[in-house]
Amino acid sequence: MWLLRLPGVYRPQADTRLLLDGLRDAGLGHRARALDLYTGSGIAAIAAARRARRVTAVDRYLPAVLSARFNARVRGLPIQVRHGDLTSVTERFDLVTANPPYVPCVAPEPPYGASMAWDAGPDGRHYLDQLCERAPDLLTVGGTMLIVHSALCGVGQTVESLRDNGLKTSVVARAVEPFGPVLRERAAYLEDAGLIAPGERTEELVVIRADRIER
Repeated sequence: MWLLRLPGVYRPQADTRLLLDGLRDAGLGHRARALDLYTGSGIAAIAAARRARRVTAVDRYLPAVLSARFNARVRGLPIQVRHGDLTSVTERFDLVTANPPYVPCVAPEPPYGASMAWDAGPDGRHYLDQLCERAPDLLTVGGTMLIVHSALCGVGQTVESLRDNGLKTSVVARAVEPFGPVLRERAAYLEDAGLIAPGERTEELVVIRADRIER
């Protein structure tokens, strides 16, 4: 799929493909309302719009917002693309997809530019923890959230956090991929932090599904 990506906008990669596979298997109804967080170029929002009644996409990086708006409009898809972050979302949705930043980084200052798509604090969980906490408030009863991230930042931690917040949760997809440029550059930091074994240069990607069931 051709997509406009302004400079610094995240290029869809293996994690994106895994998330799209999960989206296809989610059984999204034509009257569903969908939300794509950290939308980047808007590829997951576009995929959802071909199934759902209404799609909202959100990103805090303005070039990503502009890219996603263009990519939706050129396809004639009525996707509302907002400039904001997780705190700016107040509605509930039948489906939420999320490819949040999850790469561990040593720098304590907030990321900027292209790094906003991947830098996520020393353990890679800065945005994941926020997402797990807000998940129940984002979903309708019967709604589903799909989150993709690396096992480097704790699959069990995400699963348990979502369960602790009342959601039925499981890992629905896995794939092992070689390190990309960012992780290769940070391999020494990851080794020093104990996040990978010496010489390890692959990561496992997972898609975690969380459902808000009626109790």
